[in-house]
Amino acid sequence: MSNVPQSPTAAQPDADYQASMRALQSAIAHFQGCNEAELRELADDMSQLGRMAEKLQSGRVDIAVFGEISTGKSALINALCGEQRAAVNVRGGWTKDVWHVPWESAGYCVPGFADSQVVLVDTPGLNEVDGAKRGEMAREAAARVDLVLFVVDSDLNDTEYRALVDLAATDKPLILVLNKTDLYRPDQLNDLLTVLNGPRYAGIIRPENIVLAQADPREVEYVIEAADGSTRSEYRKQPPQVEEVKARIIELLAADGKALIALNAAIFAADKSDRMAALRVRFREEEAARTIWSFAVTKSLAVALNPVGVVDVLGGVAVDAAMVVTLGRIYGISITTANAQSLAMSIGKSAGLVTLLEASVSWASSAFKSLTVGFGTVLTAVPQGAAAGFGSFIVGQAARFYFQHGASWGEQSPKAVVAQILENTDKRSVLEQLKTEILKKLATNRHADEPGQSWFGKK
Repeated sequence: MSNVPQSPTAAQPDADYQASMRALQSAIAHFQGCNEAELRELADDMSQLGRMAEKLQSGRVDIAVFGEISTGKSALINALCGEQRAAVNVRGGWTKDVWHVPWESAGYCVPGFADSQVVLVDTPGLNEVDGAKRGEMAREAAARVDLVLFVVDSDLNDTEYRALVDLAATDKPLILVLNKTDLYRPDQLNDLLTVLNGPRYAGIIRPENIVLAQADPREVEYVIEAADGSTRSEYRKQPPQVEEVKARIIELLAADGKALIALNAAIFAADKSDRMAALRVRFREEEAARTIWSFAVTKSLAVALNPVGVVDVLGGVAVDAAMVVTLGRIYGISITTANAQSLAMSIGKSAGLVTLLEASVSWASSAFKSLTVGFGTVLTAVPQGAAAGFGSFIVGQAARFYFQHGASWGEQSPKAVVAQILENTDKRSVLEQLKTEILKKLATNRHADEPGQSWFGKK
């Protein structure tokens, strides 16, 4: 390790770089906790994070080129590279995909990276056909690059202006390239530059970042006079003039190159981490909601249709414990059946009168079943099952809160959490839905349709 001390200005970019690399590695590590469904949904995000990590490790600088069709985006890339690298066609809309073109002649290398390179990213035109899809491609490209070139050939129309505002909001360095300047007379060009430096663009584009270019100059007519005095016309292709564009790019990179790629990577990692977290919450919330309702219905039917007294209540407790174990698994938290039963009972106690009502109905109904040797089931099924299912529903909602907060009640007590859940639950609606499920099951019970049979035994 070198013993030469670094100045604060030299050390800061390195600190930013290391922090960005840690942010990327942390974001990638978070994916390890995803289940299969989440991993399928986030496969592209994982791939993008991996590519961003490779980009940061190699010190690669990506520069996106935006603009409407036929403004000369691809021609500008070719002119900067000094050779035909990007596809160019006289028909509008030729750039169908995002192209990555190495810019070997840029003459820039991120300090400390021997293999550093600059890559120009050609994007589809802003107003191309099927623009919604290609617009999304362009936005994704902008999210990954370190610097943006916005190519125009006149004052901006509404589409270009909105795109410029959106790109400025990304906080990426933004260079406005006024291309095809060979099409303007000097006075026209001065008027156009006055507009681009005017109040409409104040705060969107910095004046020093407005540069001129002739990426693909028109042919110029030359009149050639022969020795005998005869003349002929000849059109000659003019060399591109993009020195001002290249100079401004290199100037920005020389000042902030390493910091730019570090900041971009950190922002990208944060955005992907937020998306992953939001998707995991949505996936798990949906699965948890389905699980809670499934167990509530199961408990309703188990309690309602069990003709043996007392066993129905004990079976209901087992259902609640199984639900809690399943919810814990959804949120990536392991819990034993014994602890799940204890948690379910704790939540039940916190529910107070509601759970006591469920219990009183259940035990009374169970006693009635015992006295009638099971023939009381049809009389008690609907109210007992609905009450049991509602209690299971509340236990499930509270357990979900508990697992959402990392197997903790957070800053609240279990009683306060349950009280809030009860307040936000439409009890009547839940009970009616559970009763519907029970009645549906009773209606399809095959024993009730057999000749000489009824819920009260033989006729």
